[in-house]
Amino acid sequence: MESIGLDAYIVRTLMRDLIGHDHKPTAFVVYLWLATESERTGGKITISYAALAGETGLSRSAAQSAVAWLIQRELLSVTHASATATPEYLVLRPWRQRRR
Repeated sequence: MESIGLDAYIVRTLMRDLIGHDHKPTAFVVYLWLATESERTGGKITISYAALAGETGLSRSAAQSAVAWLIQRELLSVTHASATATPEYLVLRPWRQRRR
């Protein structure tokens, strides 16, 4: 099993913010999965809502809603090659920019 480095901010601050303040635990689960997958692969993640739901144990609609919330919170960026293409996600870490 490989080890993934996870930014302490995600657990110490973002978890409380998304779960406690925003009442969006599914958004935290999706962000956590996407962040670890991004660290593992070294970049953007291309995954359908159905596959994301399967990876996180959520329903497809819950995964879709969580992605929409993360985009609204500017924690996730999404691009599509076409209207029907599988989304490509870029995990954003705005707290890293603020530290500089």
